[in-house]
Amino acid sequence: MTQEELLPLIYKKDDKAFTLLYDMYAKSLFGIIATLLKNTEDAQDALQEAFIKIWKNIDTYDENKGRLYSWMVTIARNCALDKLRSKGFSTSLKNISADNFAHLLDDQTRINGKIDTIGVQEFVKKLKPRCIKLIDLLFFKGFTQQEASDELEMPLGTFKIQNRNCISELRILLQVS
Repeated sequence: MTQEELLPLIYKKDDKAFTLLYDMYAKSLFGIIATLLKNTEDAQDALQEAFIKIWKNIDTYDENKGRLYSWMVTIARNCALDKLRSKGFSTSLKNISADNFAHLLDDQTRINGKIDTIGVQEFVKKLKPRCIKLIDLLFFKGFTQQEASDELEMPLGTFKIQNRNCISELRILLQVS
């Protein structure tokens, strides 16, 4: 089933449509979330929250403003960032035992492969090195614009302009392919 065929069913809140939507996008959204959270269990929780928000807020999706997948990625990424910034999450990180670190590294290796399978990294790699670093900080590492501008030692206003330019370049690459 194509996205165009699926959307009317989602708007009608068809139960079968939710299952199809989940089957089509869960793996790639999980990869993005897990890259930010670096913990499988937390990533699964955030993925569930993301799909609930997607389902409840599907009426706010505007086909004229972008693709469904891009809209869903934004929601998933925001769920992961909300979890990262929550007090409970930062407290739980302080309690991780050393035994978990090997597990986290294994998960990270598998997750990077999942992200690559959706092709995002291949497009990002085609950008200028400055844009690669910027997008890596914002979208794959979950930095805020302020944190990323501090990391790159760049004024926030300049950073925002470069961010906008880099995203425009990425959009052009995505449209050409």
